[in-house]
Amino acid sequence: MSSKQEMIKEMLEMQKKFSSYEQANGVDPQEYFTPKSGSEFDGYREKYQELANKVVDMAHKEAGSER
Repeated sequence: MSSKQEMIKEMLEMQKKFSSYEQANGVDPQEYFTPKSGSEFDGYREKYQELANKVVDMAHKEAGSER
């Protein structure tokens, strides 16, 4: 995945899926922060953070203010 728009789209889809799950099932903080292998949230935070960092880096580069 290379374009910033594609990454943002994936992040929005992840948020939508999370919100739907939370509304239907509720989310225990432990389930979110230390998910069990194979759970709904296994790898969620890491993947979302990775995408967010890439989007921020691309935005800084576009603005000419790389960090």
